[in-house]
Amino acid sequence: MPYNLFNIYCDESCHLQNGRDNDFIMVIGGITCPNELKKQTSDRIRAIKAQYGVYRDTEIKWNKVSPSKLEYYKALVNFFFDYSCLSFRAIIINKRELILQSFNLTHDDFYYRAYFLMLSRIFTPGNEYAIYIDIKDTRSQSKVEKLHDVLCNSRFDFNRQMIHRVQQIRSHEVEIMGLTDLLIGALSYSNRGLNTNAAKLALIDLIRQRSGYSLTSNTWLLEPKFNLFFWHGRMH
Repeated sequence: MPYNLFNIYCDESCHLQNGRDNDFIMVIGGITCPNELKKQTSDRIRAIKAQYGVYRDTEIKWNKVSPSKLEYYKALVNFFFDYSCLSFRAIIINKRELILQSFNLTHDDFYYRAYFLMLSRIFTPGNEYAIYIDIKDTRSQSKVEKLHDVLCNSRFDFNRQMIHRVQQIRSHEVEIMGLTDLLIGALSYSNRGLNTNAAKLALIDLIRQRSGYSLTSNTWLLEPKFNLFFWHGRMH
């Protein structure tokens, strides 16, 4: 059955400008799901929660991955890879390579461009998209409005018929957003070289096995299920 309206559930990790050494990897990613299947997808995630004794309103978070819940989080990862209607794309940026002055950009300018680079490979002519972004800070609304403008202008979508919505949501209210957080968390952890949490390392190994990719380099450009783009000190 063909679908032409898709929801993209986006989240980001270490996106803020700061000087902490362990926050040098920035990840922006999104899971795409046909709008008609969003309820079915959420119901299946809740069924996994029930199977593993997790309260239905408990938020799926990378930071909550622990040995006691490892099998639960493995089930969520396997669900993503087994459920053909879901796809994921992320851009991974080493902020140590980010010299904004070289591009005459502010940090916010780069943020919008990074989001554009992540989303641009998802958009297909003839389809429509609603983009949902987790609320991060008090400036989120103005940033979301600006992002909508940037995305629509880049696609000559001045009437917003293709990208008709860019909206903030609270991640704990949308099950699919939790899967996005889980995947970008794994990418951030693996690319920062962290290795102190055995449960997280086991989950990363599972994602590597299921995706067929290392998680530390680009995937095939047209990879449909689990698509990664590593930015290295250049803008397109």
